[in-house]
Amino acid sequence: MLETVKRLLGIGKKSTGIKLVISCEKLEKRVALLENNKLEEYTIERETDRNIVGSIFKGKVRNIESGIKAMFVDIGFEKNAFLQFWDAIPAALDSGIETISRGGAQKKKAPRITHKDVPNIYPVGSDVLVQVKKGPISNKGPRITTDISLAGRYLVLMPFNDQFGISRKIDDPKERERLRKILRELEVPEGMGVIMRTVGAGQRARYFVRDLSLLLEQWAQVQKGMEEKQAPACLFEEPDLIERSVRDFLTDEVDAVIIDDAKSAERMQDLVGHISKRAKKSIQHYTGVQPIFECFGVKAQIDAAFHRQVWLPCGGYIVIDETEAMIAVDVNTGRNKGTKDNMDKTILQTNLEAAEEIARQLRLRNIGGLIVADFIDMKNRKDQQAVYNHIRERLKRDKARTHVLPISQLGLMEMTRQRANESLASSIFIPCPHCSGKGMIKSPMTMSVELQRALHSVMRKHQELVHEIRITVHPDLLNRLRTEDEEHLIDIERRYAGRLVFRADPTFHQEKFVIADAKTGEELKY
Repeated sequence: MLETVKRLLGIGKKSTGIKLVISCEKLEKRVALLENNKLEEYTIERETDRNIVGSIFKGKVRNIESGIKAMFVDIGFEKNAFLQFWDAIPAALDSGIETISRGGAQKKKAPRITHKDVPNIYPVGSDVLVQVKKGPISNKGPRITTDISLAGRYLVLMPFNDQFGISRKIDDPKERERLRKILRELEVPEGMGVIMRTVGAGQRARYFVRDLSLLLEQWAQVQKGMEEKQAPACLFEEPDLIERSVRDFLTDEVDAVIIDDAKSAERMQDLVGHISKRAKKSIQHYTGVQPIFECFGVKAQIDAAFHRQVWLPCGGYIVIDETEAMIAVDVNTGRNKGTKDNMDKTILQTNLEAAEEIARQLRLRNIGGLIVADFIDMKNRKDQQAVYNHIRERLKRDKARTHVLPISQLGLMEMTRQRANESLASSIFIPCPHCSGKGMIKSPMTMSVELQRALHSVMRKHQELVHEIRITVHPDLLNRLRTEDEEHLIDIERRYAGRLVFRADPTFHQEKFVIADAKTGEELKY
């Protein structure tokens, strides 16, 4: 068993420390990216909840809301998709970009199209080709755009935009010049454009040629579906988690891909076999008895990472609170007290580790929107800049778009992160049936006060007709009533000349009680 694990980990060869661990179950697939055995990215996909971001639909415009400059499009889901006017300007007609062919001839400008023209271009009842840019979140429908793009392994094809580009994350000038030369030689159809992805750095020209061919085939199928299918219809579905992992994660930097399903392992090998023999050899089928996530220490890291409080190596910790509108992160020194002589150094160390952990947690939990981090106050402006630079550096590896502002005078750092799907917590958890997601319930004392208030109201209202009242409560509340509030209950009986009979029901919510006529069983309103 030990030798098998060593082989899967790539021990004995030059290693980057990066590996992909994939668990395939009937209802759920999980992908964990480990760097030096530390969990850096985590993705799940369930059979009943497939990712639709990137999928292309033929939709039908159902209504236009000029007041909010948006329209609602039926793409086949329970809730209509939301299309803002500035996302609906046809890219092929947008004269905001003056296009020049790679041959050097300047193209004639198309008529200028603005958001004011959108209702005329797409009237109610018309068909529209759209792509999902943001999946359904909470009670909101998908958000869509008419600016279509198809992502391959090395290229992104833009059928309605003839701009060409290279990922900004490729910063080597010589490599960028080499890629420009390849880009100029690619046979891209007139009116279309491509962007070279970061993973294309160092790759041969033939890989880009083949990738472009596959993307053009996909686009041909989309066009065929647009002509033949009735709206609403899905014309292109974003690949499943296994295929996306091959496309987005499986690079030369990955030492090994370990997967516990033989068919999925074979499928991954087929997908990459024609691209890279080395990548194909790195895909291994895990056959151990112990669950794969436990064998590679992923399960324990997942459990620890999703606590509200996350500990840092220095002894400090961060607290993460997720709300619908904003993510709040609080940084504390915790056990990292330091000494009076080096307090500034202790604070800086804690804040630097917190910055790194915050960037990691955003990826792991897939949380986005507005994020506010309350770092420990730093007197030295140089230290504040160091924390700011560190978090910006760590956010570079995030596939979602991020924007960070420097630490303010109040010690707060504001940032935004693109939110394309529900956060991982929203996918895994449901609101607690006891606290309804608040994280708190009323104390027995509070419930005792509320019950006594209700008894006064009921007995005052029914004292002429009802002389014996039965009260059903949770056992915790009954214990409070019998031990600490018995005299108050006796006083209520004397005041209204009635009798109170209590009964415990462990199935009751802690905040629930029922007051009824003991004789008829009829519930009494208060």
